Amino acid sequence: MSAYLIATIEVTDWEQYREYTKASSQAVAQYGGRFIVRGGDKITLEGPEETRRIVVIEFPSLEQVKTYYDSKEYQEAKRLRQGAAIASFIAVQGA
Repeated sequence: MSAYLIATIEVTDWEQYREYTKASSQAVAQYGGRFIVRGGDKITLEGPEETRRIVVIEFPSLEQVKTYYDSKEYQEAKRLRQGAAIASFIAVQGA
């Protein structure tokens, strides 16, 4: 059953963050992920206005999300994000 990694990201340094997106995109593909949402336009329909970047990545399973996140490749990419963004990540199994 598909699972989704959902990230909300406050980018503080776009130049450095772009380096992270390059590296993390390679890891996503390597571990069977597919971007569903990658920071597009958004409208807050209820609750406080959401101003952070939103990313949703589909994986074949919840286990595969965890394998991707814990991988050497993603952990190396994650280091590029340090100092460039504040992020929150959750993984959820699809219906």
